[in-house]
Amino acid sequence: MTPTERLAELGLSLPTVPTPVASYVPAVRVGDLAYTSGQLPMVDGTLGVSGKVGTAEGQVSPDVAKEAARTCALNALAAAAEAAGGLDAVVRVVKVTGFVSSAPDFVGQPQVVNGASELLGQVFGDAGEHARSAVGVAVLPLDAPVELELVVAVR
Repeated sequence: MTPTERLAELGLSLPTVPTPVASYVPAVRVGDLAYTSGQLPMVDGTLGVSGKVGTAEGQVSPDVAKEAARTCALNALAAAAEAAGGLDAVVRVVKVTGFVSSAPDFVGQPQVVNGASELLGQVFGDAGEHARSAVGVAVLPLDAPVELELVVAVR
């Protein structure tokens, strides 16, 4: 089964590549690797959730942030696919870097970024296993709760 078929089986499709919010391109291909810029959880040009991730009232819950990380992964896949010439040209996920805008006492960044990692595993199977960093940060662009970068191998 191809990545495109697996994505469809999940009831998902790649979104339109989000327009950059500053001076950069969504992804760059160098040889057999594609590197994405940081992708936010944008849906149809809108940031669906904003704020710091934590467990206190008024903060973005870890479960909501995990879903936002999944959305970031879809956006990153769209950017990588555009650079690679299509999703099925992506042959392996190499590295995921997830940034979580965290309340000072929040330490669950790995569980939030699992939203992206789990989706990549569903879409690519064993080729979706990857190296990863999950980093807590003070603030992200547009007050997003999560931002994600991918490095993928392409043919």
